Amino acid sequence: MSTATLPGDPPGGRRAIAVWGIGVAVYFVAVIFRTSLGVAGLDAADRFHVNASALSTFSILQLLVYAGMQIPVGLLVDRLGTKKVLTIGVLLFTAGQLGFAFSPSYGTALASRALLGCGDAMTFISVLRLGTRWFPARRGPLVAQLAGLVGMAGNLVSTLVIARLLHGVGWTAAFAGSALAGVVVLVLLLLFLKDHPEGHDPEPFPHQGAAYVRRQIAASWREPGTRLGMWVHFTTQFPAMVFLLLWGLPFLVEAQGLSRARAGELLTLVVLSNMVVGLVYGQIVARHHSARLPLALGTVAATAVVWAGTLAYPGDRAPMWVLIVLCTVLGACGPASMIGFDFARPANPPERQGTASGITNMGGFVASMTTLLAIGVLLDATGDNYRVAFAAVFVLQAVGLSQIFRLRGRVARRERERLVASRVETVHVPA
Repeated sequence: MSTATLPGDPPGGRRAIAVWGIGVAVYFVAVIFRTSLGVAGLDAADRFHVNASALSTFSILQLLVYAGMQIPVGLLVDRLGTKKVLTIGVLLFTAGQLGFAFSPSYGTALASRALLGCGDAMTFISVLRLGTRWFPARRGPLVAQLAGLVGMAGNLVSTLVIARLLHGVGWTAAFAGSALAGVVVLVLLLLFLKDHPEGHDPEPFPHQGAAYVRRQIAASWREPGTRLGMWVHFTTQFPAMVFLLLWGLPFLVEAQGLSRARAGELLTLVVLSNMVVGLVYGQIVARHHSARLPLALGTVAATAVVWAGTLAYPGDRAPMWVLIVLCTVLGACGPASMIGFDFARPANPPERQGTASGITNMGGFVASMTTLLAIGVLLDATGDNYRVAFAAVFVLQAVGLSQIFRLRGRVARRERERLVASRVETVHVPA
């Protein structure tokens, strides 16, 4: 296959990498702020004097706002451009992180996390769009995977840096200090980021009001590939998200008897595994398009097996090697969720990519939000029985798998139809 840049393609190059790198840095900071509660769950429970259900509400509200913003953000990026949307996002998530640092009560802390979720919601789709504006189309899958990998590195900062700051300088200084990262990326964004290279202005957004928005959403949803992408994202992402975002540290410390330092090392293992598996999955899918669904289903199966093995292990606590296997396998969840975009992307024309990406991205966060709530409620109802509470993972996986199996045949037929139509158009010579 030729690697020459197609007519009309952005040129790529060093300047594209530099501009795109600023957008990715914004996403990186957003992920740090998003996951910072995951290493502070026990401290938050003590600081605000709340039980497991109330603690889970922090992350649930944050994810509820995030999921609800996905489609509006896709439309905003089309209308306002990447730079304006990212600027709004940075202002919101930095204010949320700073507010969380100084929150005197549970209510104000909740409001701060909601603000953070709103800003966080504006980052990933914006970065995906920035990549398509600055790089040739053939680089799209690689650019998207690299953005996801750099974002996941934000989890690493949470587990390695914020956790230590939290226990070294205290709650307020740790969260307020981390908020400075938002100020840094805001300055870089305002000074250096551009929506697109010169001479590659996008088509103007059609100002057709609510009717146009409804048609965009409806047309994207009608595509089986969009729905399959959403359910793949739903089924694969949430086990690791729930573990990293809130319940991993309490599970490892309270149920498994590990020290906070050792638990932090296992959370770090999840992130490192994610980054390695992401590179492998990206290369496989790029070379073998048919591997998308087997990789996604294999990840779901492996996750279910290791969760079942960990929870059902005889005795009160699982041995360290079992926990290491669990965290290693959980690292595959993020890369597998990116496969959802590989179903939605070819199913939709360029003018619907933002909307389709938003619908797909909602899937995993809705599943994460539901599971966070279920685990919190079950922990309170069972007296902190993590074996019962974490069984909620299997229910959500079963729901997602049923939808994947229902839609996979339709998507395969639609992709064959598009392939045939493309070949006919290629060989047709107008009279």
